[in-house]
Amino acid sequence: MPIFTAPDGTRLAHRRAGDGPPVVCLPGGPMQSAAYLGDLGGLASHRRLVGLDPRGTGESAVPVDIASYRCDRQVDDVEALRAHLGLDRIDLLAHSAGANLALLYAARHPDRVARLLLITPSVYAVGLEVTAEDRLATARLRSEEPWFASGYAALEAITAGQAAADSWQLVAPFFHARWDEEARGFDAAGEKEKNQEAAAEYAAAGAFDPAATRRSLASFPSPVLLLAGEGDLGAPPRVMREFAQLFQKAEFVVQPGAGHFPWRDDPERFVTTVRQFLAVGR
Repeated sequence: MPIFTAPDGTRLAHRRAGDGPPVVCLPGGPMQSAAYLGDLGGLASHRRLVGLDPRGTGESAVPVDIASYRCDRQVDDVEALRAHLGLDRIDLLAHSAGANLALLYAARHPDRVARLLLITPSVYAVGLEVTAEDRLATARLRSEEPWFASGYAALEAITAGQAAADSWQLVAPFFHARWDEEARGFDAAGEKEKNQEAAAEYAAAGAFDPAATRRSLASFPSPVLLLAGEGDLGAPPRVMREFAQLFQKAEFVVQPGAGHFPWRDDPERFVTTVRQFLAVGR
């Protein structure tokens, strides 16, 4: 697996899949290996995917300073990867919590981002509010599912600040269009791939300055795709629409029936949407 060195000396790995013009991919978690992104539903048949294993995850080394897991401090890792790839500008795709890092990178290096793709993104970097009712209303779209009653009760407990030990496990089905054996295996593998110590540091005090980031993004010159899943509890469409309005040139798409991993829920629709966006202006 290709290795490069971050400015602080930490050796970082990136995964490659496919051929064609590169797309740099930042995984979520937070602090999860890029392995779970796979070929992004077949996007690797059209573009070369370069998935960063964040420091302390996957094949990347654990840093000497654990405070370097803080999201804003990882911006230099993305810039080091761009330089390592020999690219003046990058198409940058980020999923879930990885969007926070992508946004901080775009705010600091706007001239280095040709296109920005935010896939079911987290909102911490821009300070938007996802309310309890946002999540509950989205969850009610799944009321016909056999697991709905227990999952919804667990979600009510979580949103009320009364989560039990098994609450997060019970709400897991809401993040997938189909809660089958494959989805259960994918969910379990994802938990194992996360660096929990790193995740605890990711949003530490000082990591985010939402007001400053929003000011920077208001003048961000490049096209942005913000793709939401119709049934995603993590990034409900109402909030995602508000998110898209932070940019000058944003395309907002809600993928029907999708949860938090739209490339798994409907690969063909996902790839078509992303390919069309990446083709703009080429």
